[in-house]
Amino acid sequence: MSGIRIANAPLSYGAFEATVGTSFKVPDPESVLEAIADAGYAGTDLGPPGYLGGREVLKERLESNGLELVGGFVPVRFSEPEHWEAGLDGLRHTLDLFSAAGAHGARPVLCDAGGPERIANPGRGGEDGSLRLDDRRWRALADGVARAAEVARERNFEPVFHHHTSTYVEGLPEIERFLEDSDVALLLDSGHLAVAGGDPIRALREWGGRIEAIHLKDVRRNVLETVHAERADMLTAWRRGLFCALGDGDVDLRGFCAELVTRGYAGWLVVEQDRVLEDDGAFTVASAEQARNRAWLRDEVGMS
Repeated sequence: MSGIRIANAPLSYGAFEATVGTSFKVPDPESVLEAIADAGYAGTDLGPPGYLGGREVLKERLESNGLELVGGFVPVRFSEPEHWEAGLDGLRHTLDLFSAAGAHGARPVLCDAGGPERIANPGRGGEDGSLRLDDRRWRALADGVARAAEVARERNFEPVFHHHTSTYVEGLPEIERFLEDSDVALLLDSGHLAVAGGDPIRALREWGGRIEAIHLKDVRRNVLETVHAERADMLTAWRRGLFCALGDGDVDLRGFCAELVTRGYAGWLVVEQDRVLEDDGAFTVASAEQARNRAWLRDEVGMS
């Protein structure tokens, strides 16, 4: 197990791109970092750039909590070239923060930003061909990812690509096409893959040579089925607890973690439990669940 290191992320505590700067309750960054460290995690993702602090304070905050910066999420509308530059500016900002924090091994996590029709239909990209990109827009997506990878590599950061619910790289055919068309390594997310109808263990076996980062999530199948039946969006899914505490859902996480070990995976495993906070006690609940998630990994699958 020594090659696997365990991190968490601000989104498990209600701070991510859909909540920061909105009317949702967002905890202060110092409280989030303290909660991550107190729960026993060794690292954290960046969260929305600037949320954990700008270049002047980020390194100090991480060091005071004994945490390493693992990576940062960079959504870009890759299939629309007219939006590339705005996305690349966001990537450059993220890389600036990595450098300021001294996080030279952090991974920029490239992700397609999707579109309205995909955001409104979470998990349906793998089964509904009408929601997929045509060849022209797919070529644009592949070219956009290549351009973003070039920007990151010019700064000596090696990116990974995150397949993601409600984006144009969500379903299994889309992920497989991406792997054929790009040299960027894959970040495998057990929860997002399960939402798209995939098997995370099979994905490890089939794509293992391309996987260089892991996000670990559990999913409640009954919530997903209700969201699909109602044709609800991702905000509804988050509110209903689609992503739950490890071991409480329907993903075979014990088998998944065992397969990671069998394959000799060495790298960061980031626990994530996407959630929105809507009442005053929600942060306390989130903190307790992330401590429980860390204990579950230690006690149930031996990741100490």
